[in-house]
Amino acid sequence: MFLLRDDISEIVALLRNGKVICYPTDTIWGIGCGIFDEQAITRIGQIKGRPSDRGYVLLVSDVDMLKRYVPKLHPRIETLLSFHQRPLTVVYEHPVGIPASVRAPDGSIAIRVATDEFCQELITQLNSPLLSTSANESGGAYPAHFGAISSEILKSVDYVVKHRQDDKTPGEPSAIARLDRHLELEFLRE
Repeated sequence: MFLLRDDISEIVALLRNGKVICYPTDTIWGIGCGIFDEQAITRIGQIKGRPSDRGYVLLVSDVDMLKRYVPKLHPRIETLLSFHQRPLTVVYEHPVGIPASVRAPDGSIAIRVATDEFCQELITQLNSPLLSTSANESGGAYPAHFGAISSEILKSVDYVVKHRQDDKTPGEPSAIARLDRHLELEFLRE
């Protein structure tokens, strides 16, 4: 499969115990926690200096997990997820089973099907979406690679994943899209 210097089961145990991790995603390095742990979610907001009225991105392992939280997945979105060339985050209007603390003020939620094997395995073992936000202070530049993450952020989390720390390939945030009221695809970030 792939070589890790991390034990995914140990990271899952940390997440289940309310810990905050810094980890590589299929886009950029992120800070994350379990989506049902209010204290960990609050802590991430404090680490980033992020306003509490902004929603987060959730990562799921596959379309089947996505359908647990978005049971009425529009066929156009499902097709798009299958064929889009780069990681794609989609904003969904009526998710189910997602805590209000991770949703946007309008109740919507942004979810991305992770394409990175490490993230997929971590989420699969967690058996729940993983909250994800960029590993930078709110309003600051996103970290294109591990070396761009500030020491303050790294000291603030409970665990820093070792996987891909030496990868200098610059990452970039995902595209973000949603279906508008006419069921037309609208890209919020390309």
